[in-house]
Amino acid sequence: MAAPQLDTGNTAWMLTASALVVFMTIPGLALFYGGLDRAKNILNTIAMVLVAFGITALTWFVIGYSLAYGTDIGGFIGNPMDYFLGKGIHGLTDNGYPMTVDVMFQLTFAAITTAIIAGALVGRMKFSAWILFVLLWSILVYPPIAHWVWGGGFLSSHGELDFAGGTVVHINSGVAGLVAAMMLGARKEKLLLPNNVPLVVLGAGILFFGWFGFNAGSALAADNIAGWAMLNTTLATAAAMLTWMVLEYIHFKKPTIVGLATGIVAGLVAITPAAGFVNPVGAILVGILGAIPAFYAVVKLKQMLGYDDALDAFGVHGVAGIAGAILTGIFADPNINGGAGLLYGNPKQVLIQIEGVLATVVYTTVMTALIMFIVKALTGGAKVSEEEQIEGLNKSQHGERAYNEISS
Repeated sequence: MAAPQLDTGNTAWMLTASALVVFMTIPGLALFYGGLDRAKNILNTIAMVLVAFGITALTWFVIGYSLAYGTDIGGFIGNPMDYFLGKGIHGLTDNGYPMTVDVMFQLTFAAITTAIIAGALVGRMKFSAWILFVLLWSILVYPPIAHWVWGGGFLSSHGELDFAGGTVVHINSGVAGLVAAMMLGARKEKLLLPNNVPLVVLGAGILFFGWFGFNAGSALAADNIAGWAMLNTTLATAAAMLTWMVLEYIHFKKPTIVGLATGIVAGLVAITPAAGFVNPVGAILVGILGAIPAFYAVVKLKQMLGYDDALDAFGVHGVAGIAGAILTGIFADPNINGGAGLLYGNPKQVLIQIEGVLATVVYTTVMTALIMFIVKALTGGAKVSEEEQIEGLNKSQHGERAYNEISS
């Protein structure tokens, strides 16, 4: 087999896609979460996203890429020494772009996945505890699941369809957020009104823009599949946003701007596993059907069960991610990218998708719980005092104020 040749078009696109996913996290996710939180905690919330990116970038280079994409060991994990500390990262991928670019692109996925978890924990976690949590989670949880799906592991061999991270990114981070939030305990002040709604919309808009790198970039080439993924991402997100608006009309008689922004993110999450496998009509249906359970998880389920998922990391990423993964098994069109779902004569694909969901939920739940036990033991409970919560984590954890008044 001939060695791959440098493809400058694919290289340029993958460099751009990597930069777009960085932009999704910093500043997109940081501003989205920051605007949703209280003013007295906004800096801490932004800092949680920033430090998650920084730590995960380093752990990914040191060992995460190896664990995810190294030589398969038993269908569970990659060989940790294949790319340890950059060893073996040279040459070109099969699509003709440098392996360094592949490491970078996959790094951005690992980083935003870890950062998403922060949304469930804001307003009451010690910053030192968050740092330790990120360090452990970015090594022990994300890389194995990435290997199962994209690195030659058992879900890949079983034929799971996850184009850009429904299981790897969104179910993984959403479930981790739920488990960590339940183990950390609720905030003293549960009622949360966003401190800056325009900032929420700005963050959601940056996420939408950056998500084209996330989804279209997962074609790993500047090709027809990337075009389908970009179009499908747009249509599904538009459908989800409008679905969220209609549901707010039905239940609250008025649509909210925060609801529209949340609908955007729910649609982006739902279409992520399906973006390169469904046709545009399927994408619209994924957006609608993915937004509905996410909406009820945010406005009903959380209140019914009493867990404190502060910024709805589980309600949006976990629930829409589960819906999107299963819907991929229904709507995958073989004329787009070869994968066939239930509507195209392959009902078995739904079962394969459910297997991926369950495997991710079980592993993430167990490992996140174990990590939280360790973090709580080493940081004196991981949670700030009630007095610090009332004062605000901007001051208690960082010694800063978000909005400073300068007197003349």
